[in-house]
Amino acid sequence: MREQIIFGRWTEIKLENLLKESSAINDIGRKIDFLSRQFLGVEYKESTLIGNANTPEVFVINLEGVDCFTFIDYIEAMRVSTSFPEFRKNLNKVRYRSGDITFETRNHFFTDWREFNSDLVDDITEYISAGKSRQVKKILNRKDDKTYFLPGIPCMEREITYIPSETINDAVIENLRTGDYAGIYSEKAGLDVSHAGIVIKDKDNVFFRHASIKSMKVVDEDFRKYISDKPGIIVLRPI
Repeated sequence: MREQIIFGRWTEIKLENLLKESSAINDIGRKIDFLSRQFLGVEYKESTLIGNANTPEVFVINLEGVDCFTFIDYIEAMRVSTSFPEFRKNLNKVRYRSGDITFETRNHFFTDWREFNSDLVDDITEYISAGKSRQVKKILNRKDDKTYFLPGIPCMEREITYIPSETINDAVIENLRTGDYAGIYSEKAGLDVSHAGIVIKDKDNVFFRHASIKSMKVVDEDFRKYISDKPGIIVLRPI
């Protein structure tokens, strides 16, 4: 297996100590808050994973720079790990189907987690929507002009449930929990979400912790303000 490991602000020993410390936190939301807080300020960096239809896949751990999806990739793998070897093993499980490290088996879409990591997360979008959710069928990876977002990846018909932003009221906000993974629903053909991050609730404040292309780093932003001009959200809850 080809691999590339870049620790960024950590070392293997520091990461090992971080995972041991987080393993003592029993509450899932608090654990995700603790782990993801360590990434605040980490640089936003696109295309850190190696592999496509023409390039062999490399197993990458790059903690020096993250995009919105590799950020939650790492956090989800960390939250079920107590050591660095476990983290490597669990990242394989989170990122790929059946532990097969190829471009074709990588989870490219947010709702792939719902389909292929159902032992780790639940899609709770409809449950928390206070009756405001909508369903739409999409063919993921296929654009309106019939070309592909990701050449070499088969198209998949999938029913998407999302909560339109204009219907996200206090009842919906109340149903969210710290540690929920929120995907920003995309109205584009072929995509389920355009962005993703983590819900963090602190007393009366609700934040969206994410790798922001605007800020070029991992930041906390006011959740209500952030989603106000977005189409909606899909919410996955870690088990």
